[in-house]
Amino acid sequence: MSEINKEITKEIEKRRTFAIISHPDAGKTTLTEKFLLYGKAINTAGSVKGKKTSKHAVSDWMEIEKQRGISVTSSVLQFNYDGFCINILDTPGHEDFSEDTYRTLMAADSAVMVIDGSKGVEKQTIKLFKVCVLRHIPIFTFINKMDREANDPFDLIEDIENVLGIETCPINWPIGSGKDFRGVYERGENAITTFMATTNGQKEVDSEKIEWKDENKEELLAHIGDELFEKLSEDLELLDGASAEYDLARIRKGELTPVFFGSALTNFGVENFLRHFLDMTSSPLARNSSIGEISPISNDFSAFVFKIQANMNKAHRDRIAFMRIVSGQFKAGMEVFHVQGNKKVKLSQPQQMMAEERHIVETAYAGDIIGVFDPGLFSIGDTFTNAKEKFEFEGIPTFAPEHFARVRQIDTMKRKQFVKGINQIAQEGAIQIFQEFNTGMEEIIVGVVGVLQFDVLKFRLENEYNVDIRLEPLPYEYIRWVENDDIDINHISGTSDMKKIKDLKDNPLLLFVNPWSINMVLERNEGLKLSEFGTN
Repeated sequence: MSEINKEITKEIEKRRTFAIISHPDAGKTTLTEKFLLYGKAINTAGSVKGKKTSKHAVSDWMEIEKQRGISVTSSVLQFNYDGFCINILDTPGHEDFSEDTYRTLMAADSAVMVIDGSKGVEKQTIKLFKVCVLRHIPIFTFINKMDREANDPFDLIEDIENVLGIETCPINWPIGSGKDFRGVYERGENAITTFMATTNGQKEVDSEKIEWKDENKEELLAHIGDELFEKLSEDLELLDGASAEYDLARIRKGELTPVFFGSALTNFGVENFLRHFLDMTSSPLARNSSIGEISPISNDFSAFVFKIQANMNKAHRDRIAFMRIVSGQFKAGMEVFHVQGNKKVKLSQPQQMMAEERHIVETAYAGDIIGVFDPGLFSIGDTFTNAKEKFEFEGIPTFAPEHFARVRQIDTMKRKQFVKGINQIAQEGAIQIFQEFNTGMEEIIVGVVGVLQFDVLKFRLENEYNVDIRLEPLPYEYIRWVENDDIDINHISGTSDMKKIKDLKDNPLLLFVNPWSINMVLERNEGLKLSEFGTN
C-alpha cells in the first residue's frame, strides 16, 4: 500500500456518518445539539420553541423553520470527537417532509432513532424505520425524556420489538422517571450512574458512578431510595430473560438495536451514548453500483448527490448539491466525470455546513458530506468519479406523492420567475411537478408527500422568487409510473377518475382518485406495467 493510500485509509477509518430520525417533538434536535456541544462545535445549545423566540436550533436554517419552530429540510453537520470525524445528517421529524428524510437515509451508514419515553414508538418513527430496514443499516435507539414521566421501560422495549419488528438489547436501564428519575444502571459495568441535571442543559456536569455490589448497598440506597432499589433489583433479574444478548455482528447488520435511556435536554446519558455509538459503528461502508460494490478505501474518488438546495443564502442566491463521498479523497477544484451528464466537471466552491454557516473545504474523504456549487446541471442520484472505469451508483427512489394541487400564478407577468422557482424547488426533491399530458408548462400540477409542503412551496416562491401563487387542491391520491416503453399513453383505456400526466423528463404517469381504479386499468390494458416508485 502506497503512502497516499495509508493516509487516505487512516482518514476514512476515522469517519462516522449517521442520520438522526424521530417523530416530531421526541427531542431529536436537542440531542443533535448536545452532540455538537460535546464535540465543541458549539458553545451553548439553544432549543426550538416558538416563532417568538430569538434562538433557533443550530440545524434549522430556512426562514420558515425559524418562524414555525419545525425542521422542514435535512441539515448536514460535522464535528470531531475523541479522534473521530462525525457527520450528522439531521432530518425533519415532521411526516410531511419525510421524503427528504428518505433520501438522506440513503447517504447514511447508520441511524440514531430517538423515542419519547412517555409516548413510545410513534407513526413517523415506523415509516422511517422501514426505510432503514430496507437498507439493512444499523439502528441505535435513544429513549429520551426520562426526567419526565415515562412509560414502564419494559413496555417501551416491547413496543420497539412488536411495532418495529427488531430485537432490542438495552445497554443501560433507567432508575425511575420524572421527578423520581435517579439515573441509569450500566449493564456492561455493573454500576449505576446517578442523575444530575445541568444548568439549562448548556454545561457539562459530571454524574457519580457507584458499583452495584453488596458493600455499596448503603450508598446506593442513599442515592436511589429503598423502593427504586427493590424495583431495579427485580428489573435486572427480568432483563436477562426479556432482552436479546449483545451481539455486535447483528447490530451492524441492522438485526438488533442497542437501547439507551437518558435525557437530552439535561445532557444526561448523551456523552455515554455517543461513546458507545462510536465503538459499535463501523467506518464508511461499500456501496452498490452498476459494476459491483465500490470500496471506500480507494485512490479513486466517487460520490453521489442525495440532496439539492437552492437559496440557502438569500444574499448568494446559489444552488448547492449535497454529495456523499463514497470512495477515496476529495480535493477542492478537482476535475471529475459527471456520469449522467457524460462530461467532465470541476467541483467548485466545496463547502461543509453548520446550518446556514458554511466554510470552504480543501480536502474531504469517503464518509464525508460536502456541498458543491450546482450550475443547474446536477440531479438527485447523479454519480461523480475520477475512476477510469465509469459506473453509476444505485438510483435513489422517488416516493409517490399523496396530495396534488394545480398551481396558478396570480401575476402572469412574472412567468419567468415562476417557471425558474418551481423548477428549482422540484429539482431539490421538495415537490414533484407534472404537466397535463398534452399541454405545455401552462398547466402545472404539484404533488407532495405531506400537505405542509404546499405551504413551504407558497412561502418559498413568494420569499425567494417574488412570485405569488394560488393552489387548487385536486382529488387524486394515487400515482403510478408507466413502466412500459412501448405503450402509447394516449391509447390507454382508463377510468372516469383517472388522469394522464407526465413528469419533467416526459415520463408518462397516471393519477387516480380511487385505489381500485388502478387494478381496473391494469385489467383493461393487457401488458401494462405500473410502478409506485420512480427513480432519481
